[in-house]
Amino acid sequence: MAQLNQPLTIKSVTFKNRIGMPPMCQYSAIDGFANDWHYVHYGTRAVGGAALIIVEATAVVPEGRITPFDLGIWNDDQIAELQRIATFIHEQGSVAGIQLAHAGRKASHDSPAKGGKQLTISEGGWVTVAPSTIPFDAAEIAPVELDKAGIQSVINEFRAATLRSKTAGFKVIEIHGAHGYLIHQFLSPLSNTRTDEYGGSFENRIRLLKEIILATQTVWPADLPLLVRLSATDWAEGGWNLEETVKLCAILKEMGVDLIDCSSGGNIVTAKMSVGPGYQIPFSEAIRQTGIKTATVGLITTADQISEILENDKADLVLLGRELLRNPYFPLKTIDGINWPTQYLRAK
Repeated sequence: MAQLNQPLTIKSVTFKNRIGMPPMCQYSAIDGFANDWHYVHYGTRAVGGAALIIVEATAVVPEGRITPFDLGIWNDDQIAELQRIATFIHEQGSVAGIQLAHAGRKASHDSPAKGGKQLTISEGGWVTVAPSTIPFDAAEIAPVELDKAGIQSVINEFRAATLRSKTAGFKVIEIHGAHGYLIHQFLSPLSNTRTDEYGGSFENRIRLLKEIILATQTVWPADLPLLVRLSATDWAEGGWNLEETVKLCAILKEMGVDLIDCSSGGNIVTAKMSVGPGYQIPFSEAIRQTGIKTATVGLITTADQISEILENDKADLVLLGRELLRNPYFPLKTIDGINWPTQYLRAK
């Protein structure tokens, strides 16, 4: 299992091993501000030995939150608490990343623990936006279609959030283009029925993502990694699919994107997903054939699974979600030769 402890260098950043934590919403913020829960949650996984800690979907604008309890990075006042988290992660020898997100039509919902239903204005919700006036669920209120000025505002908001992420000390940013949120909504013909330059053809549907990347690159240091999370398929006929994802990733590689965080689904409420241990690994393997680095996720729970992925070049990083929620010290207990925190040596 030597592969698990093999460093990976991307630009100026070296990840000490091949295990990371993907973004997972905690629904614990107030007005977008991180707090002690986030500090302890992310810090614990860094102490536990994960090489990369990606802070959860962090909204670039208030109306881009999935719920009122999402993290945000839409104003400078939110930087200090995020900086505290990033600093501690780096002090443990891990790398701090942050996922920048806009939920689009899937915004303005209650937290999953409270049922996750769409919130009306009177319930503390807000008007949602999307590429087209198609709700995620037929029973929900339809979103407002973004006009050209609205699209430009979204691009500017991602750029501003990237600059704040840099100020906060993060060494990795990840643009959230997956799971049915705004960028994914533009990618998929099932949620994007526009007839202008942002809809219709493949080239038009990927335009927003390309423009967001170009905008972020004007303020993000060229020597720091830029990641994009993509859903490789909608799991629905006529939707975004793996062939289009592979085609897009070849373009993103040429644009300077360093790694694709490979996931799937989330855009179509009626999608039929085939879920099982490692079910998303084939997406990572196919995308990696373009020459771009990949990370894989999806019910990966054992060291043997991780080793098989790495040894067979199916991904460059393995991101553990639920497993690191259950066991934040998984890397320490699993990777031979990993450096333990001196405070914990008596438990080794």
